[in-house]
Order: sequence, then C-alpha cells, then structure tokens
Amino acid sequence: MRILVVGGAGYIGSVTAAELLAAGHQVVVYDSFISGHAAAVPPDAELVVGDVRDQETLTPVFSQSRIDAVVYYGGFIQAGESMRQPGRYFANNIGGVICLLNTMLEYDVRRFVFSSSAAIYGEPEAVPIPEDAPTCPVNPYGESKAVVERLLRWYDSQCGLRYVSLRYFNAAGAMDTLGEDHRPETHLIPIVLQVALGQRDALPLYGSDYPTADGTCVRDYIHVADLARAHVLALDRLNEGSAVYNLGNSQGFSNLQVIEAARKVAERPIPVHEEARRPGDPPVLVASAEKAKAELGWQPQVTALEEIIDSAWRWHREHPQGYG
Repeated sequence: MRILVVGGAGYIGSVTAAELLAAGHQVVVYDSFISGHAAAVPPDAELVVGDVRDQETLTPVFSQSRIDAVVYYGGFIQAGESMRQPGRYFANNIGGVICLLNTMLEYDVRRFVFSSSAAIYGEPEAVPIPEDAPTCPVNPYGESKAVVERLLRWYDSQCGLRYVSLRYFNAAGAMDTLGEDHRPETHLIPIVLQVALGQRDALPLYGSDYPTADGTCVRDYIHVADLARAHVLALDRLNEGSAVYNLGNSQGFSNLQVIEAARKVAERPIPVHEEARRPGDPPVLVASAEKAKAELGWQPQVTALEEIIDSAWRWHREHPQGYG
C-alpha cells in the first residue's frame, strides 16, 4: 500500500515510517517541521513539507497519486503546555484532523490509523486500564485526543471511514539511527539522559507527594519500535472494521525508579531537584494491552525498563545534539 504518514519526521512517526518501508509499503511523509526533523525521515520515503490545515499543500498529495491509508502523528503532545495554551492544542489537534479526514473522504481514502493517548483516561478508576474505562481527561491535550476519537465514530458510521485508534502510554527508547529529539524536551527519560550527559545540571522532579509507593508519578513505558510495529498490524486490522487499542507493557514504573535505572545504565550521577507538581499530571497510568495482543497479534519485544533506557542512552551518546 501507499501510506501517508502525517508527522513522519517526528519521534514515533519516523520509526513507523521505517517499519512500514521494511514491511514493503510505499511511504509519503507529510510534516510541518514544527517539531520534526528532516534527518529523521527515512531516505526511501517521499517527503512533503506542510501543515494538514493548509489545503494548497495537502490536496495535491491526494490528487496527484493514490493514497491507500493514512497514519496520523500530527498532534501537539505536551500536556503541560496544553494547560497554558488550550486553544492552540484544540486548533491543531482537532482542527487539523478534521481537515485531513475531509480531504481523505474527498479522494475516497477510508483507512485511518490515529495516534491517541493514555491521557484520555485522566485519573483512572482501575489500573491496569482497559479500553472501556471512562475517558475523563485532566488536560486539554488529552481532551483533544478524546474529541477526535468521538469524531472518528461519526466518520465511521456516517461516511464509511474505518479507523484504528491506538492509545499510547509512554513511548521511550531508540533505534540505531532514530531517537527522541523534542525541542523543548519534556519527556522524563531523555531529560534524565541529558543530565547524565552533562547537558543539564539536575533533573526537575515534578511532585513527590502523589498517592503512590514512593510519592512520584507511575507510568507504563513502551519501546518506540514496539509502538511502530503495532501501526503496521493496525493497517491490516482495518479490513475487519474500526477498533481502539491500548499500547503499553502493562507494568508501571515510578519516576524515581526510572531515575535509578538510568543511573545504572549510564553509570553516572543524575542529580535531582524537586519541584511542585505540574497541573494535569495523573498519579498512575498503566495499560491493559491484552486486547491488542489478542486481536492484532501484537507482542512487545523490549519490555525491561533498563533495556529501553539503554537503547535511548546509546542514541543520545552518539547524537548528543539530537539531529543537529
């Protein structure tokens, strides 16, 4: 198939583009480069630079050659920033998807894989979290993902657009040539490793009074390559209709556990500076991923926290300035 990967120059998008190419698909990467990097785009992928809200750039992608399916990574991803700029997140994360879906329908493209998030669950009632748990986001980022999922149900029932929504837990780790380079960086593992590299004086630890075993937030970490492989499987699942899946390792690690694991991997000191809680951070997010395993045939390959961190550490040591 010829797959359009929106946001394919970003962290997860670039790895997915590489996995799709390895599976024999043709890939068109569409990216605005607001947070993506040209160096992350696989050399065998076609690249189009643009925003999905720009019809003059988006329409020719569909009109000039057949697109069979779309994988979408085009959303802004910082929960904390979304609390300060909710309008920016709604305009891009919801408005951009609407523009894209309407263009897909205009050109009879009805296969869509959406990068959703565990943030739609907010503060869950039970852990691990199943897909049928209530969706009660506690930040505009999570709300934007929840709104799109509701919209997708209407595009399916009224327009025949099939979708798979993949609710990510915490993506982490790296491939040999593809890693995590956000600017600014807000994710725990790359920030921890920047401290280990001497690029930061200390790690800001946001909150140590959560109702968890050690007082810090607990998250489910999943290797980026395992996430990417789930998207390849999801494209095949579209033949059977629309669906929603969690993607996680079904085990939680606290922020302090991540820091200690990074110290062991890097064999370097990682000073910590305690800060107040960030608004919009739930105490615990851990996935139940049994549905994805049963229906997609998906099985995470890298599940040990230290192994995930080690892959990221090797990439950051070799790319201390990221993609430059």
